[in-house]
Amino acid sequence: MARSPLDLDDLVEHWTLLKDEQALVSGKRGATRLGFAVLLKFYTQHGRFPRGRYELPGEAVEFVARQVQVPAAELDAYEWSGRTVEYHRAQIRGHLGFRECSVADADKLTAWLAEHVACKERRPEQVRVELLARCRAESIEPPTPGRCDRIVGAALRVAEETLATRISARLTVESTERIVALVAGADQEDDAGRGEAGTGEGEDGPPVLGKIKEAPGNVSLETMLTEIDKLLAVRAVGLPADLFADVAPKVVAGWRARAAVESPSHLRTHPLPLRVTLLAALLHEREREITDTLVELLISTVHRIGARAEKKVTEQLVNAFKKVSGKENILFKLAEASLGEPEGTVREVVYPAVSGGEQTLRELVHEFKTRGPVYRRTVQTTLKASYTNHYRRGLIKLVDVLEFRSSNHTHRPVIEALALVARYAAAGNTTYYPLGETVPVHKAMGGDWAEVVHRTDKRSRRRVVRMVYEVVAFQALRDQLKCKEIWVVGADKWRNPDEDLPQDFAERREENYRELRKPLDAADFIDELREQMTTELTLLNDGMPRLSWLDIAERKSGAIRLTPAEAQPEPKNLRGSRARYSAGGAPCRSSTCSRKRCCARAAWTRSPPSPAAAPSRRRSWPSACSW
Repeated sequence: MARSPLDLDDLVEHWTLLKDEQALVSGKRGATRLGFAVLLKFYTQHGRFPRGRYELPGEAVEFVARQVQVPAAELDAYEWSGRTVEYHRAQIRGHLGFRECSVADADKLTAWLAEHVACKERRPEQVRVELLARCRAESIEPPTPGRCDRIVGAALRVAEETLATRISARLTVESTERIVALVAGADQEDDAGRGEAGTGEGEDGPPVLGKIKEAPGNVSLETMLTEIDKLLAVRAVGLPADLFADVAPKVVAGWRARAAVESPSHLRTHPLPLRVTLLAALLHEREREITDTLVELLISTVHRIGARAEKKVTEQLVNAFKKVSGKENILFKLAEASLGEPEGTVREVVYPAVSGGEQTLRELVHEFKTRGPVYRRTVQTTLKASYTNHYRRGLIKLVDVLEFRSSNHTHRPVIEALALVARYAAAGNTTYYPLGETVPVHKAMGGDWAEVVHRTDKRSRRRVVRMVYEVVAFQALRDQLKCKEIWVVGADKWRNPDEDLPQDFAERREENYRELRKPLDAADFIDELREQMTTELTLLNDGMPRLSWLDIAERKSGAIRLTPAEAQPEPKNLRGSRARYSAGGAPCRSSTCSRKRCCARAAWTRSPPSPAAAPSRRRSWPSACSW
């Protein structure tokens, strides 16, 4: 990689000999004098000695050479190995207060990295950066690259062993046995695989572990029930909720990814604490992921119930409107006009028979569908039937396995409504809730649903219809989940919004704001944002009058009008493609192209158009078809 040239400011800042440094150089002559000087300045800047002449910028060598009054070419005579350079290095270390990294220093650095860095950061390159910074802070000359790699590797290994021992100690004996059993049962499968096909270990693992690793399917009741079974299987292991509370999330995510790709036979080769920790991390993360999936399935399912009900009822009511409208006067006019000219078209005979023509008929259908109370009640009835006969089984089971909470007391009635739904989930065909039961009232029960949720029984008492109330409760839950007013315990994406910030955000406020590149003072942030907005809006305001394709004036259709863009020039290779197709055609390379349909639509006439006629015969070229 080419080195960027140094400017004068860099040379003055990093390569100027100070008074005490000039005193060190004064006793040396020729190439030794220049070599010592560049070694000294390189060490003060980088905290280490250069590995050779190739690491010294030419501009810096010339700059230092002028200060020590030695030609820059003399540096070629300086010996980079031997007693002289070793003496110079020792002299520079003594002057700057640095020392070579001893075995004891390496052990201390390894312990420090394992305790403060490697337990939070598992990337070797980042741990190496912290190692070099620690060496500089402790006035230790950085070890060689190979030794640095060994120190980093040892720190990562010690930190992982320490964390694994700590995590495994938090698990009960029963939980540990269940975790080990996830991979212990793969021995027979591995032996069977080797005996029959000679393919080694069974990579898919035991049924339970394989099921937990599976990705969710499409939105359906079956997928919801499958994901609920996965969640129950993970919870059956009995992991403590705070098992990884003091472990960095990126470390847990790394363990989860590692356990997800390793085969059961490979996992069994790890020491027991590490094996248990890896599988526990996988179960912990999968529990959060499955919980998020179930919440998304709930939102999508509730939306699907309503959308399908409206689509179904719309089709039914449009057909019903055509039948029932025969009782109206408009049907008489339509029948009379049709019988008078049976051979005519609808547009020529039927539309003129109605005052307003086609628009009147369209408005009549639209009003009946959207504003008519019959439409809304029919949609609600269809929605209730779809929920009761199909989706209720999954949604009720989902309420049992998920715990919904809210930090806002305004939405507490929705949580209480879900508790009521779960309490009467197995009440059979009971139409109403008992008279003495307190039914929580929330906003979703108003509007169009008010007349459907409440019904008068045979004794003229106002009662709450149980199935309709459940539908309304799930719709309210969906709306509040989407705006994070209600959150789910144990979820990641749908977690408590108060947990979005790290727990130590306030303590590490300066560091966090520095990483976000934002000022600590809110007033400074507002001033900076206001200045940016003012600058950009000023540029926009000053540039608008000079735009020939923009016109701003008072008009009913809108103040801003853009001139239509000019037609783009025709691609050069398009004419050749048309000519090849006209001559016989080439096979279409698109995987989504049906030659008879796609290419036929794209075809021009067999004879290529002349340049003069091309603009008048322009056609749209299908983007999915390439030649």
